[in-house]
Amino acid sequence: MSIPNPYLLTGCAGFIGARTAQLLLDEGHEVVGIDNMNDYYDVRLKEHRLNLLKEYGSFEFRQIDVEHTNDVLDLFAEYQFKTVLNLAARAGVRYSMVNPFIYMGTNGMGTLNLLEGMREHGGKKFVLASTSSLYAGQPMPFLESLPVNTPISPYASSKKSAEAMSFTYHHLYGIDVSILRYFTVYGPADRPDMAIHRFIQWIDKGVPIKLYGDGEQSRDFTFVDDIANGTIAATRPLGYEIINLGGGNNPITINSVIEKIENLLGKKAEINRLPMHKADMVSTWANIDKAGEKLGWGPGISLDEGLERCVNWYRENLPWSATIDLGAKN
Repeated sequence: MSIPNPYLLTGCAGFIGARTAQLLLDEGHEVVGIDNMNDYYDVRLKEHRLNLLKEYGSFEFRQIDVEHTNDVLDLFAEYQFKTVLNLAARAGVRYSMVNPFIYMGTNGMGTLNLLEGMREHGGKKFVLASTSSLYAGQPMPFLESLPVNTPISPYASSKKSAEAMSFTYHHLYGIDVSILRYFTVYGPADRPDMAIHRFIQWIDKGVPIKLYGDGEQSRDFTFVDDIANGTIAATRPLGYEIINLGGGNNPITINSVIEKIENLLGKKAEINRLPMHKADMVSTWANIDKAGEKLGWGPGISLDEGLERCVNWYRENLPWSATIDLGAKN
């Protein structure tokens, strides 16, 4: 099948990528999605998301790794993409300390390959998924204008390299670039190495929670639908902009999240407390004024509603959801 004038969306079987692709398809757009389907976490989750996308006649999937230059450039030669949403990423702060090479490969080299494809074939708009992890050590709430020159994990460093290369291609070749710094994204069918997914399964099954630190560390939790809508809004012409997408409210402690999940499940958590990891941030909190000004965007799903949706998805997909392997590489 050949789709005319599609969006290219990388990481389409990933948590954020799949939801963004689905919303684009619901709006009537045509999407070519690529993903390498790696086994960083339980591949059944990726297949679950991908199967939902394959129900759309305006979606085409290619199993391609963004690190593979020739495969990427051949795809651009075939489709002449004008708009590219790069949501492919090696994620997970802790595992980036174990294998930093794959993080630079996907997040750094993968971004360069996509930008080269755009340069060679007339691409106009590039949206890059980046991270709030770059703000480590900066005063909160985090503003896009803050210097982010002290990343504390290879993951954050690899994302910084992707941001820098994106600016270079904007400066040299006029590619319109939107860099989106996401803040602690969660939602149904999310990554099993993320705390909320793990907490729901562990509490439901009576397995002790692995809690790094005292639980008073806090996050600016942002529901995946809000992130996907903000990502799509960023496909408009903006020149070159870095924009935070976050919940925008006071950060919520991990202890508070655990209590909310306990209430939703009607079960009490057992907690195994572990030392806080050196590469983890204590707190994150986004200033999202710029997203409102440039994109007309703001979060619409509260943490209470979002957690309820997560628990509902888990229950609706039992018994399979209880068997999802939480042993992601970290």
